[in-house]
Amino acid sequence: MANVIRIHENDNVAVALSPVAAGEQITAGGITVTALEDIPQGHKIALTDIGEGENVIKYGFPIGHVVSDAKAGSWMHTHNVKTNLEGEIDYTYQPRIKKLDMHEPAEFMGYQRKDGRSAIRNEIWIIPTVGCVNGVVKTLVEKNQDLVTGSVDGIYAFTHPFGCSQTGADHAQTRKLLGALVNHPNAGAVLVVSLGCENLTHEQFLEELGEFDTDRVKFLTCQEVTDEFEAGRELLKECAAYASQFERKPLPASSLVVGMKCGGSDGLSGITANPAVGAFSDMLCSQGGTTILTEVPEMFGAEGMLLNRCISPDVFDKAVHMLNGFKHYFISHNEVVYDNPSPGNKKGGITTLEDKSCGCVQKGGSAPIMDVLGYADQVKTKGLNMLYGPGNDLVSATALTAAGCHMVLFTTGRGTPFGAPAPTVKIATNSALYNKKTGWMDFNAGTIAEGEPIQGAAARLFDLVLETASGKKTCSEKQGYREISIFKDGVVL
Repeated sequence: MANVIRIHENDNVAVALSPVAAGEQITAGGITVTALEDIPQGHKIALTDIGEGENVIKYGFPIGHVVSDAKAGSWMHTHNVKTNLEGEIDYTYQPRIKKLDMHEPAEFMGYQRKDGRSAIRNEIWIIPTVGCVNGVVKTLVEKNQDLVTGSVDGIYAFTHPFGCSQTGADHAQTRKLLGALVNHPNAGAVLVVSLGCENLTHEQFLEELGEFDTDRVKFLTCQEVTDEFEAGRELLKECAAYASQFERKPLPASSLVVGMKCGGSDGLSGITANPAVGAFSDMLCSQGGTTILTEVPEMFGAEGMLLNRCISPDVFDKAVHMLNGFKHYFISHNEVVYDNPSPGNKKGGITTLEDKSCGCVQKGGSAPIMDVLGYADQVKTKGLNMLYGPGNDLVSATALTAAGCHMVLFTTGRGTPFGAPAPTVKIATNSALYNKKTGWMDFNAGTIAEGEPIQGAAARLFDLVLETASGKKTCSEKQGYREISIFKDGVVL
């Protein structure tokens, strides 16, 4: 008999954990039906007759409606299911706050910064204020690898195309994002490299940074020196000397900040990897740690799983403003709010944005939502936070790093090699991906589809997080894959 799952007792569809052949009999949630056609892995099969216009229920929530009568045993996907989403929505706060189960306090071997924050890497970061010096900062990294000694974990530059020819909110966002990266605890020391004539002036950047340690942060303006590489090396020597004073020491897991992201999702994402990350999030938050959930468009249609977990009316209002604000962003650009999932998502079994969202927010577990952060805001409140950011992998992973995440847990059913500036742990939703892309994937959650309890996978993941925080390199780190992408909306001059 085929391996299928009915996620919630109210669901009228089941999900194929392995392919189901036409004519094969399946049983899910006490309901037995015969497949009327082939059902690929991760895709949905109707458990009952569903009439035209009726909702398809998955995760206990509507994920769309059928466009024509569907018989029990039918394949339910983009050919016969459409979204229910439209525009902005009025929400009512009906709090349902769950008390988390307590877990034994854990430790990792990390770095203690002078301001009291913890770090899991002790790196030198080179931050260009403008895209014109991207080549310079890459060359500085290449020519100064000899400075990576002792406790210094590496030298990395984060190139981008902005910092000039931007106006208004875009200019402010670029400045804020770059300033947040300079302040990231994983950077033991930072070299900020400017050209000298860009819109993002040195004075603006100093104002953005506020108070900072002048021994930790150095500045190079290329137009003001004869040889930017010679001048840059001298400043990097100072950075290395400063960073080398830090050594790993035991630190409490309660000081960790972990971002949660998904990309290249499939029909198993909301059943295996995302719930495992959600259970991990609850475990960390129960110890006083912090997790951050982003990808606002992939919350549309799943608001019922999130909003009533807000710890207060004020946090609820901030969450509603964030959700409807992002919908307004789409609508103001004459775009529909439901132009998602991607072609790869659909091939993997995700049908509508509601389907994707209900799976996506599983990463948030069941913890109370303690705060809502704006783009490039830095986290201040322990526990589960929500962060303004798009679904785009590079943009949202950069925003998670800027918020202060020590690492990012990235679930995927299709696979992706990229890495954020913070160590990026790739979590496979299915064992086939994990076994195929051994150079990409760090953790296999596909074992849940094969019978491992979610809590067991979450405990394994918690151990991996502690190992990673203590210095174990992720696959993307081993490959040297680290990138940033900055959110933009307006014109380029």
